[in-house]
Order: sequence, then C-alpha cells, then structure tokens
Amino acid sequence: MNPGTLDLNTVWFVLVGVLFTGYAMLDGFDLGVGALHLFTREDEERRLLLNAIGPVWDGNEVWLVTGGGALFAAFPNVYATVFSGFYLAFVLLLVALILRAVAIEFRSKQPMRWWRRMWDGAFAAGSVLSSLLIGVAMGNIAWGIPIDARGEYAGSFLDLLRPYPLLLGVTTVALFAMHGAIYALLKTEGPLHQKLRRWINHCIIAFIICYAVFTMATLLYVPHMAARIRAQPWLFSVALVTMLAIANIPREIHHGRDGRAFLSSCVAMAALMALFGLEMYPNLVLSNPDPANSLTIHNAASSPKTLGIMLTIALIGVPIVLAYTASIYWIFRGKVKLDRMSY
Repeated sequence: MNPGTLDLNTVWFVLVGVLFTGYAMLDGFDLGVGALHLFTREDEERRLLLNAIGPVWDGNEVWLVTGGGALFAAFPNVYATVFSGFYLAFVLLLVALILRAVAIEFRSKQPMRWWRRMWDGAFAAGSVLSSLLIGVAMGNIAWGIPIDARGEYAGSFLDLLRPYPLLLGVTTVALFAMHGAIYALLKTEGPLHQKLRRWINHCIIAFIICYAVFTMATLLYVPHMAARIRAQPWLFSVALVTMLAIANIPREIHHGRDGRAFLSSCVAMAALMALFGLEMYPNLVLSNPDPANSLTIHNAASSPKTLGIMLTIALIGVPIVLAYTASIYWIFRGKVKLDRMSY
C-alpha cells in the first residue's frame, strides 16, 4: 500500500475508536443507571432515575449506530467476521437493548405495582446484560479468537465465554455502574441524591477492585496487550492519565464537586479506550492461535477511494452529531423534576 492509503487506514482506525469511545462515555451512564435501578424501592425515586436519562438515552445510542456504520464502511471484513462469529452474542445484545428501551417507554404507562415492577426488572436486566456483553466482546477481541485462512470465525458461542472476556465483562458493568451513579448524582437532589452519594463509594470500590484484577490478568495472561507500552515507555503516560483520572473521582466526590468527578470518569474511559486501541493497532481482530490470520487495518479495509469518500462524509456528519448531542445536553441541563410528561 502507498503511504496515502496507510494514512487513511489509520485515520479510520482512530475514527471508529472515537465513535465507540463516545458511545461508551454517553450510553455507559445510561446502562449504569439501569444497573443501579433496583437498589431503590421507592417508585418516585425509580422515576427520577429514569427521567435523569430520559431525554438523552436514545440520542446516546446514535453513537453505537454511527460506530457500527463506520466499521462496516471502512473495514467490511471485520464487520462480516465479527457479526457472523458473534452472531448469538450480538442477538442477545440487541434483545437486551430493545428490552431496556421498551421498559423505559412502557414502565410508567400503567399505575399497577406489578406492571411497574416487571418493567423495572426488564430495565435493570437489559442494562446489566448489555454492559456485560459489550465487555465480553472486547475481551475476546483482545484475547484473540480462532479465525481461519478465509477470515471466518472458527469457534462457537461457548468459546467466547472464557474467564478473561468474562472478567472484562464484569469490569465493564462495574465501570458503567460507577459512571451512571456519578451522572445520577448530578441530576438529582433531596433524599435520592443523598442515597446515591452513599452508593457511589461502593461503586468506586467495586470498579477499582475489578480493574486491578483485570490489569493483573492482562499482564499475566495477555502480555501482547502491554507490548507496545513496554516497547515505547513514553506511552505509559496514557496509563498514568488513566490511573490519575480514576484516583481523582473519589477525591472530587469527597469535596462535593460532582461535575469534576463525572469529567474524571469520562477521561478515565477515554484513556482506557486509547490504551486498548494502542495495544491492538494495527490489528482490528486478533487471531488466536494463528496470528497470521488476524484482521488488520490493511487486509480488512475498503478501497482507498471508498475510505476517502467516507472520510469526507464523516467530516460533515460527525460535527452534526456532536452539535446535536451538545444541544440536547444543554437543553435538558439541571436537576430532574417530575411532572405529568415524565416517565
């Protein structure tokens, strides 16, 4: 490939990563609020939690659709391999996302207690399952999956449920729960706000424990995911930013600076995704046990012309998505108030 094509491939690797990072940061707190939903039994408090994410949750999922579309356009071979190989897992993810969406919309349509409890359970289950499956998918990509010479997945659904991907799945649930608790803290007041302030310490501790165990497991059993940092020590600065951002969260919470705590959580998530991308590059899907069959930014990419056209479209479309996202958060800023139009 010529240097221009290589640059386009790398640009699209970064762009796809940015889109999925945006999804993790934005829909991550939606999923986290869902994971915490059943920890309060008061109907009014559950409604407050739903309405904290009510105006933004569907817009947040635009980032997932955009990221999936970008992956399909830029790296169609990866899209084909992953979506066919992880077919059952992605169907479960789709069902979980649909379940939580329906639960949000249907939950307050009827006043019966059994009705609301049923949808509360569906909302929480869909949120936890979505978070878990996202983490499991990333864990399998990091560990490596069996890919044959034709670029097709050569394993089964059960092969995806190894301890390492499951550990990343649990860590993702803990991360999103912490992120969601901080966001809910920003959007609520009164008794629920005080209750969340007590919960948040447990969420932070749970995430730090999961993250520490996951980091040790990565260094011991998936050493290639730290190879680039070992080879280029200056990249350790990204890991340092991650650790400082995580450490700053409880500090900001202690001082009552909830907005700064949320920003620290976002920085930590972005840095974690950056570490993942740095260690994967130039691989998109690692083949294990035969690395020669890995899908990379070179052998899985669209033609240079397609990448160039899509980059032009992205330069037009991404600012629109950013502007839409920013306007929605600005319009619905402030604390949640329940009224007749609320969920």
